[in-house]
Amino acid sequence: MILPEAGRVVVTGSVAFDYLMRFPGRFVEHLIPDQMQRLSVSFLVDEMRRVPGGCGSNIAYGLALLGERPLLLATAGCDGAEYRDWLERQGIDVSGLSIHEDVFTASFFVSTDQDQNQLASFYTGAMARARDLSLRGAAASDAALVVISPNDPEAMARYARECRDLAVPFLYDPSQQVARLSGEDLVAGLDGAFMLIVNDYEFGILRQKTGLSREDLEARVPALVVTHGADGSTISAVGPRARERHEIPVASLEKDALDPTGVGDAYRAGLVRGIRIGAPWEVAGRIGSVAAAIVLESQGPQPPRYSGEDFLARYARSFGVEPLLERLYSPEGAAG
Repeated sequence: MILPEAGRVVVTGSVAFDYLMRFPGRFVEHLIPDQMQRLSVSFLVDEMRRVPGGCGSNIAYGLALLGERPLLLATAGCDGAEYRDWLERQGIDVSGLSIHEDVFTASFFVSTDQDQNQLASFYTGAMARARDLSLRGAAASDAALVVISPNDPEAMARYARECRDLAVPFLYDPSQQVARLSGEDLVAGLDGAFMLIVNDYEFGILRQKTGLSREDLEARVPALVVTHGADGSTISAVGPRARERHEIPVASLEKDALDPTGVGDAYRAGLVRGIRIGAPWEVAGRIGSVAAAIVLESQGPQPPRYSGEDFLARYARSFGVEPLLERLYSPEGAAG
């Protein structure tokens, strides 16, 4: 499937504040395997910070860093106006971000241990109102692709249904919601999707809940992307004559790994941007890998802004010079 060259990317998903805590040990050393059915454990953390986050806003921010001007269709609470204004200054169209004054913005509480394992909880807040937003009208009038990232479950189902009705290509990313969604929800959500993307652990849950094998899922979506953390990612996509499988390596780190929060969102942004400039799958995946590495080296899911020159140089140091990447920041490659 080839995406339209014209139009913009519409990103749906959570807008949240992330409370990032660091545990100076290993979670697994404090878990007793034969007592997991009565789990009661507390981890004393030695660091905490509050940063802007949310899957939808993280992906939109990553796209903006790479030359897109995406539309963010989402909800935030009474404490979200300053965040909205900041996102607009980063090059994101926030006309679809609805502020609800009677609730707080969604919040993500996560503790990370020294092995980069994470334990997290998520407060829904204003995200529950996302089910009231619609892609119909201005949001989808010029959409080339809709990203359906973790969000209110009813909102995710609605957007997938509307994309099918409007014949708009969409990326289905249930990731953090695979634990909440039923097998029936997941099957309905990926129906008609251009791409399904999850990490390897979520992929196992998805297969268990739906009863679908990898082969079954490949038969349902043109592109299936599974990320594997430090082992890179795998892209299985329909090619000109047959389905092709691409093993995408991780980009080399140039600083210490600080925080894995938002790494998957950055990968998704890079992958989508690569598709938008017409890059082959293996190049689009590598763009995602570089974007993910930059976030891994940063504190929080949204790294400091980097220039186009810095990104191209970073890509070249990991994977060699790629002429196609000049389109990332060229007028021809700009969109939205």
